[in-house]
Amino acid sequence: MTALNVLSLRLARHRTRVRACGLGLAIGLFAATGTVAAATPVTPAQAGSQASAPLQVSAIDFKRGQDGAGRLILRFDGNGAAPDLRNQGDSVIVDVGNASLPASLQRPLNVVDFATPVQRIDALANGRGTRLVLNTKGSIESLAYQSGNEYVVEILPAAAQPAVGSSVATATSAATSAAASNRTYKGRPVTFNFQDVPVRTVLQLIAEESGLNIVASDTVQGNVTLRLVNVPWDQALEIVLRAKGLDKRRDGGVIWVAPQPELAKFEQDKEDARIAIENRQDLITDYVQINYHSATEIFKALTEAKGIGNQGSGGGGGSGSNQFENGFLSPRGRIVADERTNTLMISDIPKKVAQMRELIGVIDRPVDQVLIEGRIVIATDTFARDLGARFGIAGRKQYGDNTAIITGDVEDSVSISQDNLHVVPDGLNVNLPAAGFITNPAASIAYTLLGQNFNLDLELSALQEEGRGEVISNPRIVTANQREGVIKQGQEIGYVTITGGTAGSAATPNVQFKEAVLELRVTPTITNDGRVFLNLNVKKDEVREYITLVNFGTVPILDKREINTAVLVEDGQTVVIGGVYEFTDRTSISKVPFLGDIPFLGNLFKKKGRQKNKAELLIFITPKVLQVAKR
Repeated sequence: MTALNVLSLRLARHRTRVRACGLGLAIGLFAATGTVAAATPVTPAQAGSQASAPLQVSAIDFKRGQDGAGRLILRFDGNGAAPDLRNQGDSVIVDVGNASLPASLQRPLNVVDFATPVQRIDALANGRGTRLVLNTKGSIESLAYQSGNEYVVEILPAAAQPAVGSSVATATSAATSAAASNRTYKGRPVTFNFQDVPVRTVLQLIAEESGLNIVASDTVQGNVTLRLVNVPWDQALEIVLRAKGLDKRRDGGVIWVAPQPELAKFEQDKEDARIAIENRQDLITDYVQINYHSATEIFKALTEAKGIGNQGSGGGGGSGSNQFENGFLSPRGRIVADERTNTLMISDIPKKVAQMRELIGVIDRPVDQVLIEGRIVIATDTFARDLGARFGIAGRKQYGDNTAIITGDVEDSVSISQDNLHVVPDGLNVNLPAAGFITNPAASIAYTLLGQNFNLDLELSALQEEGRGEVISNPRIVTANQREGVIKQGQEIGYVTITGGTAGSAATPNVQFKEAVLELRVTPTITNDGRVFLNLNVKKDEVREYITLVNFGTVPILDKREINTAVLVEDGQTVVIGGVYEFTDRTSISKVPFLGDIPFLGNLFKKKGRQKNKAELLIFITPKVLQVAKR
């Protein structure tokens, strides 16, 4: 840093001496011109042609740069402008003494909406020159550079990193700017304040500060105006290069600086020379035995890749005409797959053959396998209870010429009166036995009271049924990583379908089959952290009952249970991937109105039933990794 400041002072003193000599030379020339002018009059046209045209500001522009930086861009109608930048309180002042400001540009600019440290810009005429006052807010850092007839001033927030991307002077380097804006600079801070200094001189100062060797191409020309305060030297180098459309290539401790087109042409020529040398190499042929994969599949994957040397060939191989060298084979390369021996034959230059062998070695290796164990549990719990009663009273009483008969219906009363007969249970008054929810005959107890002219029949019936069942299915399958595995067990059920039978045509029966199987279909993927990702389809169908069709046999009704899902499971962990729970509770009462509502005694005039059903389906999956591949 000290050496750089001393050198800067030395340059300043040198410029002072040059200016003094130039002033003396100018005075001498002026005296000589005056003498000549006294002897030879000069016409106005000649005087106008000898005077140099003054510079003028042609445009003032303001933009928002990277990291919230404000960028002021001054454009002149010619080269040779000499701007001067200084900080004064909360303002940054730019004076251009040798460029005038047109009246159309002498106006204030409100730039608050850009959300930068710059709040307002005042463009003023300063004598025959131009002054721009940038009113700022908060702590700032200023950065300025000049390229040709364009002068750029950047105002950055002090807390933020310098917006490297905003220092680009040309639109063609936008992509490079975006990449550089994310770069961290580590060079020692430097301070430059140069006015129209040759670029080669600035590169020399940066080389002395960085300790690197910088080689500048002969085409690196032009001057640059810089004002950089405490900027890392590597960032200062980037700014200078972009301002002049230059680029660099580093080889160890040497940096080569040249215009971007020159560097691009050099690298293209170098690459063309490398390809030309490879095209003159002799081809070799190698045979690669495929052990754990299919040679045809590997051939297909290699030949479908962009840039493969034998694209467009048919069959098992062919010579390629692709001129791109970014594929697996060179343009002269050739690959053939032999399905019978599961071998790949490669013909190419030695470097490409070695690369192909390495690539195939990565692809052709054993993969781990996965044991998938499924468990399907179907649990049922049923409960049913029926309570009922039936009774009948039959009797006859003689009152003189009248006879009183009581029975359950008129027919029984006629039978008693005419035939003196009565058969139980035809004469029941209440007939509500236990039935409805139960499938088995109900238990009952009956009581009968007989007299000479009286008959009482009473029967109570009740039944309670409970059932619990559990069906467990346990399918297992082993499959390779990322390969689908399927296992199924069950039956195909035949049934009849009818076609035709309309408009006088005969009906035609057709026999079709429907699967009722237990099936497990899974595709496992082993992740890098040892877990297993499963694409699963589990199905369990059962025949519930058959529907009988007259003259055509029966049609089955299937109970379907199926789940289709994807799940991530730890190795050896059991997970429930699905379940269905069903619960039914039903109560029914049949009774004689009014009589059935009498407490206690009403139970003789009604029938009660209750049914509860519970069914639960659970599906468990347990994957286990069987390590086969070498680690």
